[in-house]
Amino acid sequence: MVYKGKQMKKIIAGAVVGTFLLSIPVSSVLAANMQSPILVDSKVHTDAAAVQILDPGKWAPKNYTVVQNLIDKYGIKSPAYNSDRKPYVIFDWDNTSIMNDTEEALFIYMMDHLAFKLTPEEFTKVIKNNVPEGAFSGEYTNVKGERITLAAISKDLRRDYEYLYSHYKGLNGTQPLETVQASDQFKDFKTKLYFLYEAINGTYDTSVGYPWVLYFFANMTTEEVQQLTEASNDYNLGQALAEIKLASPESMAGEAGTVSVSYTGGLRLTPEIANLMHTFRKNGIDVYVVSASMKEVVEVFATNPKYGYNLPKENVIGIRLQKNGDTYLPALRTDWPLTVNHGKTEVIQKEIADKRGYGPLFVAGDSNGDYEMMTEFPDTELILIINRAKGGKIGKVSAIAASEMEKANPRFILQGHDENTGQWIPTEYTIKLGATEKVLLAAQK
Repeated sequence: MVYKGKQMKKIIAGAVVGTFLLSIPVSSVLAANMQSPILVDSKVHTDAAAVQILDPGKWAPKNYTVVQNLIDKYGIKSPAYNSDRKPYVIFDWDNTSIMNDTEEALFIYMMDHLAFKLTPEEFTKVIKNNVPEGAFSGEYTNVKGERITLAAISKDLRRDYEYLYSHYKGLNGTQPLETVQASDQFKDFKTKLYFLYEAINGTYDTSVGYPWVLYFFANMTTEEVQQLTEASNDYNLGQALAEIKLASPESMAGEAGTVSVSYTGGLRLTPEIANLMHTFRKNGIDVYVVSASMKEVVEVFATNPKYGYNLPKENVIGIRLQKNGDTYLPALRTDWPLTVNHGKTEVIQKEIADKRGYGPLFVAGDSNGDYEMMTEFPDTELILIINRAKGGKIGKVSAIAASEMEKANPRFILQGHDENTGQWIPTEYTIKLGATEKVLLAAQK
């Protein structure tokens, strides 16, 4: 009887409340909603519970506050938000949205698996494509200290590739990959090809070095490149972050001599960047990636749900190659900017800013190649620098960020990470690969 009495009281109370609500004019309910902290403009009606807040993750605490304040100020929670004039933000990809470089990792993966669709003659043309003749700069020498020329190292690489091409069953031979990988020719090939990549990028400007590595996609389709990219991503996400040292065999000294070179192995996802991208989008702010890697390569990471970034394919911008039908040619598209340095600004202006009538609200990057897009748009309110403790142009804006660390509303912010783990750390300082000490800026020279 007591139970039934309580139930009857609940029913009566509910009826009273319902009658009261029905007596309130609809206009009064709308007015109450308009005065709540929920953002409402002429086209956006959003439940506050659905507006995503940035996850603190491993953000430096000050950076977290600054970025969340930016989202609150310009996102759908703001009374000034206009869905017809949506803000947008720009992210670099390599070493910004992920740890390390997806294009370099793919290049090494292609070497390790001899994943080329080139005859020896085509391969020889590719390695010389758009590279000036003569010796590379002074630091690119063999073990005897002799400077290396394009002609010498190209001759050695052609010799190696001809052997690999005629022996590996994935090209024009009969031997399994493991057998070919054990040969001195393969060891010489991998070392000298990566050495050549470093020498080109270290000697010449980005118009030579950045496209060069893409020319090895010649004769492949987009589907083949993206399948290779996914395989490389998955493999490298499971590898240790470590410096890998290569040395060519003395038995294969050839024209260039014996050389040595090293690279950083492994890739890592960056959950804080993925969450930041999601939070921007949930708050009505569009997200774009502008990369100095090839568009189709970055697309795999940025759009495939298994990696967690989930961006629209059309919002990924990068370098583009010419095609013959469905297959790539070893040549840049002439109607598309080289998306590095001022080329990044140019493509943002052409593809986004001119169409919208305003520049990006926020830009994130890590390197000299990002400097122009960080500094050339007056509309940009906040610049996030993933701190790699580098010099050059990025060192200049990093120093500005360091000087603004105590400001309530900085324009530049530094975010630190640990290069040994690939994870962010909650500070502006960074731990370099192989070190334990946190550093803020590159050492002064």
